[in-house]
Amino acid sequence: MGIIEVDTSRCQIYIQSHFFLYGNALSETIRADMQDEMNTMWNQPRALVWLHATPYLVNFNIEVHVNFQLLENEVLTNTNPRHNYFRVEEFVKGNISFVDGIGCNTGMFKLENLYKGSTTASHEYGHTLGLVHPTDLDIRGKGKPGIMYPRGTLVDPNYQYNPAARAGEDGGTLCPIHRVVQSNDIELLRLAEKIQRKQWVLGAFSSRYHEAHMA
Repeated sequence: MGIIEVDTSRCQIYIQSHFFLYGNALSETIRADMQDEMNTMWNQPRALVWLHATPYLVNFNIEVHVNFQLLENEVLTNTNPRHNYFRVEEFVKGNISFVDGIGCNTGMFKLENLYKGSTTASHEYGHTLGLVHPTDLDIRGKGKPGIMYPRGTLVDPNYQYNPAARAGEDGGTLCPIHRVVQSNDIELLRLAEKIQRKQWVLGAFSSRYHEAHMA
C-alpha cells in the first residue's frame, strides 16, 4: 500500500510507502536489506508515465522500520495509507511469506525468505500495490522473469535453482533471485489513470494483526 504524489515542477511521480516490521525474528540487517532491495529494484526501470503529453519519472520511496513493541491496536486503527505491517517469524504456516490479499497492507514474512537478494520483499510489495501473479507461468524463451512471477514458474535454465535440472522437476523452476522489476510492472499500476481520477492511494487497508504461528 502507498500513496501517489505528483511534482509538476520536476515532472516526477513519487510512490511513498512505509513498512513496519514486528515479530520475533527482527534485526537491523533484515530491515536495512529489505529497504535497500525494494528501493533499488522498484526504481531500477526508471519508468516514465505520460501526463498531459509530458513524461514523468516514477520514483519509489520505501522506508522500512522495526517495532519490537507494536501493539495490535496500532494496526487495527491505522488510517495512514502509507503504512504496511508485516510480522517476521522463523516459522510461518505454509512455509512461505504472504500478504493478506491483493492490494492490502498486512501480511507475514518467513525469515528464511528474506536473505539478501531474495526479491521476496519486492514481490510482496507489488501485491500490496495491487499487482497479481501473471497467468502464464511458462516463460521459457522470454528472458528474465518479472518481479511478480511466483515460485514454480517455468523459466530458461539460467534462471532456475539448478540450471542443469529438467524444467518443472526438482530445481527446474524459477529461482527468485533472478526476478527483476520491469517497466511493464510499473505500467500495470495504471498511475496515469489513477492520477487523472485523483485516486491517490494504491491498495487498501486490510488492517490485520498476526500472532506468531505455532509449529
